[in-house]
Amino acid sequence: MGRKLGAEFLGTLWLVLGGCGSAVLAATFLTDAGFPAGIGFAGVSLAFGLTVLTGAYAFGHVSGGHFNPAVTLGLLAGGKHDASEVVPYIVAQVLGAIAGAGILFIVANGVDGFEIVSGEAGAFATNGFGDLSPGGYGLLAALVIEVVLTAGFLMVILGATRKGLPAGFAPIAIGLALTLIHLISIPVTNTSVNPARSTGPALFVGGENLTQLWLFWLAPIVGGVIGGLAYRYILEPADPEREAEAAAPV
Repeated sequence: MGRKLGAEFLGTLWLVLGGCGSAVLAATFLTDAGFPAGIGFAGVSLAFGLTVLTGAYAFGHVSGGHFNPAVTLGLLAGGKHDASEVVPYIVAQVLGAIAGAGILFIVANGVDGFEIVSGEAGAFATNGFGDLSPGGYGLLAALVIEVVLTAGFLMVILGATRKGLPAGFAPIAIGLALTLIHLISIPVTNTSVNPARSTGPALFVGGENLTQLWLFWLAPIVGGVIGGLAYRYILEPADPEREAEAAAPV
């Protein structure tokens, strides 16, 4: 169990450092000559996908590679995770996210003029709605997109990791799914679908950015459970091995 929790801690740290780090350090960047060299929304989206993909290969063989309380609870709802491990997993994930945000805070402060402005949309890669949404989207829009996209994410995870599929390819589908999720929703909420990822940066910003954190626990968890239940009772094959044989090319 200690190894599993260590893997979840490190994997979530990697997710926050890589994904949020790309948003804070590289999304908007000007050279000395004023040339825009930032990676933008598309680059940040890809960075989040790559952190999950690489983290799954690095740590997933130990803990399953959740790195996300909504994933842990969604897998529980889908009948794919032990209930006794849920709380320890979530604690490890949140601590990993805080550690990742802490490392990012130290690095970001290494340049003159860096300042975190509480109450600013997307400050230090935080999530938000209303005035704290990058595109000014309201509470209902934020709630709906976080629930729906997290549910979809869980269905991809469960589908990509089902028995009978070739081993080793699931992280690719999962990483690409998270990339797609960010491409859709960065303008709406700065994309959470992960309560731990939201918590780490929010603790360093505080203020209004922290007061909106409740939504980014509620919506991803509801979405994760919906996705887990939908896969379990609608999409899960009755006989995965026979299904795989039927789908194999002749």
